[in-house]
Amino acid sequence: MIDAKEAAIFQAAVCIKNNDFLSAENIISNNYNFSPEETFKRRYTIKQMTEQFFKDGFIDRYSGKHLINPGMLRVISELIPNAFPYHSHWKADKCHKAYWQYQPTIDHICPVSLGGKDSEENWATTSMINNLAKSNFTLEQLGWTLKEKGDIKDWDGMSKLFIEIADNNKSLLELSGIKNWYVQTKICLDKFI
Repeated sequence: MIDAKEAAIFQAAVCIKNNDFLSAENIISNNYNFSPEETFKRRYTIKQMTEQFFKDGFIDRYSGKHLINPGMLRVISELIPNAFPYHSHWKADKCHKAYWQYQPTIDHICPVSLGGKDSEENWATTSMINNLAKSNFTLEQLGWTLKEKGDIKDWDGMSKLFIEIADNNKSLLELSGIKNWYVQTKICLDKFI
């Protein structure tokens, strides 16, 4: 059984086969109209991201897998760069794949491009690879489910370990990419644990 949208595409395809492009265009316009959504760049502060990661317990809300505090990943890259390289644009040939698999990001459960709000109620922590795979699809379209939040007391994304290593090696805090995560992680550890 085909749905109305599939039927519109089929009818338009038949019209195209018969070189009736005007009818095909009318069928699509009337039954499965394209309406571009207004898009905007979403940039989150490290404070917003860190709080969201702590609220979700450093759990990928789409896969249920553990994620790792971004500051911890950056510390590893700084201390053993040949084995665990970092690249600011995460180029696959220059950056360890752990960044794609374990660094948390914020995703919109209902994509903004489909009318979802850019607010905490619509945010979920996920890995970069799952964020990329989800793109502008809904969970229903992908057959995914939203997993339960993790308990930050059970898994803190190596946040305490990150703070301990940075406290023992203060030169790491001279790097803004580590210092900013450090400051916000300390605040969140006090707030959530």
